Amino acid sequence: MVYIASWQEYQEAAENLYAKSPNKTRYCVKWRSSEGKLVLKITDDTTCIKFKTYSSIFLNRFETLNLSLMQKMQNRRPEPTPPPATSKAPQNDGDAGKPRATSPVPPQQAGPASGGIKKKKPKKKK
Repeated sequence: MVYIASWQEYQEAAENLYAKSPNKTRYCVKWRSSEGKLVLKITDDTTCIKFKTYSSIFLNRFETLNLSLMQKMQNRRPEPTPPPATSKAPQNDGDAGKPRATSPVPPQQAGPASGGIKKKKPKKKK
């Protein structure tokens, strides 16, 4: 087992290892809250690569690596983000009189925001 010190090297090695043998590769994540330690391990039974950190800075990078590996494991490509909506008026005058389709909005639920029942306060003894 080899601990890789650089995150960039670990990420590249992990993705290459998965690409080399996707049916045999296993990915393991260990978190020890008492020590604040994160250990990532990826193996294909012949090669084992590990990364260890105590820093919370790596959480975003860890999330990105997880997302990348999960997309590869599901054989999906990332969905493109839609372009931002612009507030332009319709250019076709024939559509101006027609009602626009809107997405249904779920009705507001009545009741307290916490969703619980108020408890009665105990009576004070004299």
